[in-house]
Amino acid sequence: MIEVRPGGRRRIDRVLAPDYAEGVEQRPLADVRALRDEAAQEETDLSYLRRLLHARIDIVRAEKLRRTDGGSSVVDQLATILASNAVGPSTGLGRYQSHEPSRADAHQRHVEALVSDVDLSDVSTLSDEKLDLTLRTFIGEEASVSQRRRQVQVVMDQLNAEIAGRYQRGSASVDDLLASERGRPNNRLKE
Repeated sequence: MIEVRPGGRRRIDRVLAPDYAEGVEQRPLADVRALRDEAAQEETDLSYLRRLLHARIDIVRAEKLRRTDGGSSVVDQLATILASNAVGPSTGLGRYQSHEPSRADAHQRHVEALVSDVDLSDVSTLSDEKLDLTLRTFIGEEASVSQRRRQVQVVMDQLNAEIAGRYQRGSASVDDLLASERGRPNNRLKE
């Protein structure tokens, strides 16, 4: 389960700290954007971890189905199993992610360590009990990751609302944003 450690140094600990977005109304726009970007990176990493877990859940479910209904091995079906989740109906919030996962290797190790003595490369060798335990473990972890992801999205929404509010009130301008993106101050006339 993904735990948030108060005062912890990990990004998730910072983003989900109660005071992370405190006082954003008084902070410079660049700071608010930096907070939002950090939260967005955490959301991207959690989404990646969820996808890894979904793939494992799909593999284990396919093996359970094969045992009851017969059919070809999970290895023979692997491309179909993994593709069906990729093209299936969306169950998430459908947020556009502009970041790449920053900790893909660590997430892979995390998922593999969940059931460290299970070799998912050959799920057909697992007993029914071990297969059930594996499925419950992966589903429980996916629920934990999803919960943390939703919490991070709440933080992102709060920061995005602050940024949008500044544009609506006129205290931030697109011209200033474009100038900062180009790395130079905006030289427009101030009235």
